[in-house]
Amino acid sequence: MLEIKGLSFKYFKRAPLVLDNVSFCLNKGEIGVILGRNGSGKTTLFKNILGFVKPSDGSITFNGKNLQESSRQERARYIGYVPQNVEFGSLSVFDTVLMGRMPYFGLRSGKEDEEKTMAVLREMGMEGLAARNVEELSGGERQKTAIARALVQEPELLVFDEPTGNLDIANEQLILKEAGRAAKEKGIGILTSLHDINQALSIGEKFFFLKKGKLLYSGGKEIVSKEVIKEVFDVNVDIIEHDGKTFVINC
Repeated sequence: MLEIKGLSFKYFKRAPLVLDNVSFCLNKGEIGVILGRNGSGKTTLFKNILGFVKPSDGSITFNGKNLQESSRQERARYIGYVPQNVEFGSLSVFDTVLMGRMPYFGLRSGKEDEEKTMAVLREMGMEGLAARNVEELSGGERQKTAIARALVQEPELLVFDEPTGNLDIANEQLILKEAGRAAKEKGIGILTSLHDINQALSIGEKFFFLKKGKLLYSGGKEIVSKEVIKEVFDVNVDIIEHDGKTFVINC
């Protein structure tokens, strides 16, 4: 379980807080979605969880372990990360995904690492791409490669920073499907930020609304209301139910 208590962060000593007393938890196998306008603190929150920066105050624990006492390499054994803008270098898909095993090997991978890499590619229907150069891939294929690289780490938590931001509708659905599959089939917790509230509703189980660094609301789908959306995003919407699903539409 990921548990965040009283997390505050500022980039410089006299700078304003970017995160202000944020607290929430995410259980094993749950899909949590961070929602908020640009500049609300979503990416900074992820940087704190991943150890790219250190909190100014508060604590971040995972399965009872204080993440502030863990090295970046140690965190990578149980937290996988898929950034918004994926940079790979000119490698094959197989070698790119294999790099996700680096927390487990030194200078050279072993047979087990290579077998696990191929197993993940096979699970995701990507074995036919193994020899392809990642620079030749489509946007959706590159994003799937990034997810495969994170999954081969055998994490217990996956962090996605706007995973569908640069994709077309078909690939957006593909990536969300892969994230949901990882959560349900592998029991991996998912924490993601999304701009599209309808995408969030289609995949999320817990919702965390950030505004100016403060966590205003958190909970299940019952908290997603037009009043909350108005307060967080300053837009007027209606919420409708259709075929057992909830949708947000602009007024």
